[in-house]
Amino acid sequence: MTGQPRARTDAELLHAADEDSFAELYRRHALGIYSWFRGRADWAAADLTAETFAQAWISKRRFKDDREGSALPWLHGIARNVLRESARRDRVETRAREKLGLPLDLAADDGYDAVDTRLSPHTSLADAVDGLPEHEREALELRVVDELPYEEIARRLRLRPAAARLRVSRALRRLALANPKEEL
Repeated sequence: MTGQPRARTDAELLHAADEDSFAELYRRHALGIYSWFRGRADWAAADLTAETFAQAWISKRRFKDDREGSALPWLHGIARNVLRESARRDRVETRAREKLGLPLDLAADDGYDAVDTRLSPHTSLADAVDGLPEHEREALELRVVDELPYEEIARRLRLRPAAARLRVSRALRRLALANPKEEL
């Protein structure tokens, strides 16, 4: 009898403790965790989601299967702790800025806003990134998502730092031009 192989439970993915299994766990639950953060800290939902999964990766060996294979309650527990710690850090930083007489509002990043503005409502940023040539997408992800310096990107991709900069620059240019705003 041939059939589809049984999908592994979250617990099995975590116990496998390899990157591919964890990537599957991420694909299953990232949107749900992100949505949870959007309802509580919209301005930082993406960063908090990333931090939640980073903490889950670090602590994957401590996972205990209390929910018939589901890691969702465990992930939500980590998310609550990440949100709590983020709020604590924000309070500390705000008090420090007040004491130093620094502005409380941080300046917006016009570069990110410009890319978002140029992308149509029908094309998400993720779709635009997926449409990049693989070598440019990989360099962009190492720079933007992993926040690596160009020297490290160059080392990982086995090229010169100038070539790494060029790949990231081209990727950003393609994103900015993905769907230019029409002139009225």
